[in-house]
Amino acid sequence: MKLYTSLLLLGLICTFSFVASNIVASNEVLVLKAFKEAVFEDPHLLLSNWNTLVSDPCDWYGVLCTPARDHVVKINLAGSSLGGFLAPELGQFTYLQELVLHGNNLLGTIPKELGMLKYLKVLDLGMNQLSGPIPPEIGNLTQIVKIDLNSNGLTGRLPTELGNLKYLQELRLDRNKLQGPVPAGGSFASNISDQHNSNVTSTGLCRLPQLKVADFSYNLISGSIPKCLEHLPRSSFQGNCLQRKDVKQRSSALCASALAAKKHPVINSMHGSSESKHQRPSKPAWLLALEIVRGTMICSLFVIAILTALRRGNNKASIIIPWKKSASEKDHILVHIDTQLLKDVTRYSRQELEVACEDFSNIIGSSSDSLVYKGIIEGGPEIAVISLCIKEEHWTGYLELYFQREVADLARLNHENSGKLLGYCRESNPFTRMLVFDYASNGTLYEHLHCYEDRCQLTWRRRMKIIIGIARGLKYLHTEIEPPFTISELNSNAVYLTEDFCPKLVDFENWKTILERSERNSGSIGSQGSVSVLSTTFEARHLDTKGNVFAFAVLLLEIISGRPPYCKDKGYLVDWARDYIEMPEKMSHLVDPELQHFRDDDLKVICEVITFCISPDPTVHSSMQEICSMLESRIDTSISVDFKSSSLAWAELALSS
Repeated sequence: MKLYTSLLLLGLICTFSFVASNIVASNEVLVLKAFKEAVFEDPHLLLSNWNTLVSDPCDWYGVLCTPARDHVVKINLAGSSLGGFLAPELGQFTYLQELVLHGNNLLGTIPKELGMLKYLKVLDLGMNQLSGPIPPEIGNLTQIVKIDLNSNGLTGRLPTELGNLKYLQELRLDRNKLQGPVPAGGSFASNISDQHNSNVTSTGLCRLPQLKVADFSYNLISGSIPKCLEHLPRSSFQGNCLQRKDVKQRSSALCASALAAKKHPVINSMHGSSESKHQRPSKPAWLLALEIVRGTMICSLFVIAILTALRRGNNKASIIIPWKKSASEKDHILVHIDTQLLKDVTRYSRQELEVACEDFSNIIGSSSDSLVYKGIIEGGPEIAVISLCIKEEHWTGYLELYFQREVADLARLNHENSGKLLGYCRESNPFTRMLVFDYASNGTLYEHLHCYEDRCQLTWRRRMKIIIGIARGLKYLHTEIEPPFTISELNSNAVYLTEDFCPKLVDFENWKTILERSERNSGSIGSQGSVSVLSTTFEARHLDTKGNVFAFAVLLLEIISGRPPYCKDKGYLVDWARDYIEMPEKMSHLVDPELQHFRDDDLKVICEVITFCISPDPTVHSSMQEICSMLESRIDTSISVDFKSSSLAWAELALSS
């Protein structure tokens, strides 16, 4: 009996040990959760199974553990279209060997905490949107073999601490905005000798005997190519500001800042500067006095420059904004705001807009997310100002970046059927984020279809002109600009009408898109006729063109029928219309009963387009270019056609005038 009990106890201990060994360390699970929290865009839902309640972290997408499944050793989420920041908690991955996040949409800076990954061999953050300097703590990655930071927006100088990475074989820093010289630090052999004769350890890339691949191209690097790196291909140094005639370099204008930095070298060796003090003869008194005067003048200019920069605080290159909120409010990350991105977009002050909009009393629209004001710029056009309703404490770093990019994206639109962005307002006190559009005086299409008693203002011919105008606007947004642009919520509220009923597509709902991103929500193309399709990433707007095409079909039904896209009693408009769209003898049931006249030929074309847009057949590749061509070639909006087909045309002409 005792033997049986002993064996049973031993079995329980072994079982417990086995189970315990198959559980990832709790601190590493917390790091994975922190990583996921910092990702606010996951369009392919690759992190959807990152849930400790239902699965083992070692089974999560992109996560590889040790054979014992007790530690995470590799994270590979390359090409996953993830948007977000690099959580500083990543530095707590004690046993991590590979961090591969190549080809995503990561923002912000590289956390210095990554320097704590003492077993890391591969760090691949290439082809993201990272900014700021390369942290010198990277030099603590003593086991690193490969570093790839190419195609980001990294700035500053190359840290000399890179010379500490004695096992580094591959270093890719191309296509950034790095400046200054390539830190050499002397040859590997000489440094070994120096270490016996000096207490100072020299740093630089010449200390890396295993470095086989290095690419510094297309930065703003100045100076000369270190002799120890001359074995690298010349293409590794092209597109910089180096003193090499045999390698293609940037223009002198682009290199101005790098050359200016070169005039003020930083002395890295305290030993060298101390030695020079003993060797150099003392200076004459008159020369010393002259240098004091010159130094005083330089300091004065420096102080003036600082004061000027402070006065222009609104245009600063970087700001500290929390990337996430926590109870302690200590989680912050440096967010670099690229002022060049908005340099060609007019920036209005809050005071200017307050005066234009009569102390913000002239409200013409509102929602839970925003307010829309009407105003008149002094000596300028009528404007529509949309103001985001969000508290400053809820405004995070990635929302600021999205605001900036949304402004830049809207500012590039220039078409008669697209709303024109005139400028923006961004202020801290009081907290303000606004967009300023050219005002369309006739309100929204929704108001004319559903709110006004006299819907006959929208005659059949007018409705056809509005449809063609919307199609032309979408064709421009989808096919004539690069990258393509889609309307976040394409419906009759997104169509504004000018005095002569020319439609203008306005993406006011970008605010809602930004806020929904912050809540990690995303829309989808509804099979039951949803008209709201939110793109899940800013950079992937073009992926939502199909959603816009489907929404356009619903909008066509709304225009010709006068019915809303969804009605509680009758359900979705698309479902109601299916019984009439493909049956010529019943198509007339689709027409708004308020209309006294319509053209059968036009109605057939509209129904054909709707069928084309909502077809579930994946082989039917509808595009706005094809749709617009169908509408323009087969619908005649001239007055003469109405005269021929209807005795009521004169009455409609009077209404149209």
